[in-house]
Amino acid sequence: MGKKKVITNSETDNKPAEQAASAPKKSVKRNVINGVAHVSVSYNNTIICISDTKGEVVSWASAGSLGFKGTKKSTPYAANLVAKTVLEKAAKFNLTNIKVIVKGIGPGRESAIRGLAGTGLNVISIQDNTPIAHNGVRKPKPRRV
Repeated sequence: MGKKKVITNSETDNKPAEQAASAPKKSVKRNVINGVAHVSVSYNNTIICISDTKGEVVSWASAGSLGFKGTKKSTPYAANLVAKTVLEKAAKFNLTNIKVIVKGIGPGRESAIRGLAGTGLNVISIQDNTPIAHNGVRKPKPRRV
């Protein structure tokens, strides 16, 4: 099948020395003052993700992760709870300013934005990134009789 690798003693001796040389990672508390809230709203679910300005995710939540099932995931009430849950998770990073980017159409769209704005954060801007179809679907071929 495949070739077997023969390990010599010199190879095994080098690995522990390299691991001992590297210092263990220290947990550094991130301080995210300016954040971006990506709100993805569909007819089936609402997902909110908060990231820093570089794009590294700080916290996220969805209606499904909060325990809503089926058609209840797409309700405005679920979207409001998702927004509050995400901001509770992001509170430990000292988040003060937020930019909101909304994508998609669904019943919880406005409710998610109101949930983000109603928690005391400074909403800098609200941007709509909903994808728009330009050409539509292909026409059916003509009927041959």
